[in-house]
Amino acid sequence: MTAVTLSRWQRLRQSDLWHSFVRDKVAMLSLLVFVLMVCAALLAPLLAPTNPYDLAQINIMNSELPPMGSAGSDPAFPLGTDAQGRDMLSTILYGTRVSLLIGFGAVVLQSVLGILFGLLAGYFGGRVDAILMRIADVQLSFSTLMVAIIVGAVFKASFGNLMFGDIAVYLLIFIIGVAEWPQIARTVRASVLAEKKKEYVDAARVMGFGARRIMFRHILPNTLSPILVIGTVQIANAIISEAALSFLGLGMPETQPSLGSLIKSGFDYIQSGSWWITLIPGVVLVVLVLVINLLGDWLRDVMNPRLYKG
Repeated sequence: MTAVTLSRWQRLRQSDLWHSFVRDKVAMLSLLVFVLMVCAALLAPLLAPTNPYDLAQINIMNSELPPMGSAGSDPAFPLGTDAQGRDMLSTILYGTRVSLLIGFGAVVLQSVLGILFGLLAGYFGGRVDAILMRIADVQLSFSTLMVAIIVGAVFKASFGNLMFGDIAVYLLIFIIGVAEWPQIARTVRASVLAEKKKEYVDAARVMGFGARRIMFRHILPNTLSPILVIGTVQIANAIISEAALSFLGLGMPETQPSLGSLIKSGFDYIQSGSWWITLIPGVVLVVLVLVINLLGDWLRDVMNPRLYKG
C-alpha cells in the first residue's frame, strides 16, 4: 500500500500540473488561503468561541461591541459582536461553512445535470441536441437571481418564513444548481462533439459497447478538464449568488448565519458606526471568492494547451 502511494506521489511530482503549481506563487498562496478557510469552516464547532445557534450563549447586552483595539471593545469578542449580541468570529466561522456548503452543493447539482444533458446532446445530436440546447437557451435567458427571487418569493408566500428557514440551505442549493446547469452542459457538449469523432469511440462501437458505456466510461473521462475548470469558477459564482440572495432577504435567514446574511444583518447599522458587522464578513467573502477565482484561472491556463506556456 505504501509503495503504491509513493509511486502516485512521485508521478504527481513529475507532472506538468505540479511543476506549474510550484512555479506559480499566486496559485500556491490562493490554495493555502482556501484550504485554511475550508478547514476553519469545517472545524467551526471546535474553533468558534460560542455557538451562534445556541440562544443561551447570546446576550443582547453585548450587542454592537467593536473589535479589539477599538474603544469599548471586549477581549472576549476579538472581532466584536453583531446587533443580536452574537460573537462575530463565531458567526463568520459558521457562516463560511454554510456558504461553502451551498457553493459546493450547487456546483455538484449543476455538474450532474450539465454533464448528463451535455453528454446526451453531444453524443446523440439531432433532435435530442436541438431540444436540450433550446431548453438551455431558455434557461440562460433568465438570470440566476431572477429565478431564485421568483422561486424564493413563491415558496415564502406559500409555506411561510418558518418553513423556508428550515430548508433554506437545500432550497438555495436546488435553485442555484438548476439555474446554472446550462453553462456546464454547453461545455460538455462541445467536448463530446470533438471526442465522438475519434478512433477510440469508433473502436468501442465496433466492439459492441452500448451508448451509455461509451458516454460515461470512454468519452466523459476525456472531458473532465474543462468541467473541472468551469466547476471551480462556478463555486465562486454560487457563493456570490447565495450572498446576493441573502442580502435581498431571499437567502439564509439572519438566525442562520451565512456570509450573505451577516452582511445584510449589519447593513442597517453602518450609519450608526457599527461598520464591522458588515465589513468583516464582506472582506471574508471577497477573499474567499478571490482565491477560488485565482485557482480557477490557474487551472484554465494549465489545462488549456494554447494558454499554457510551461
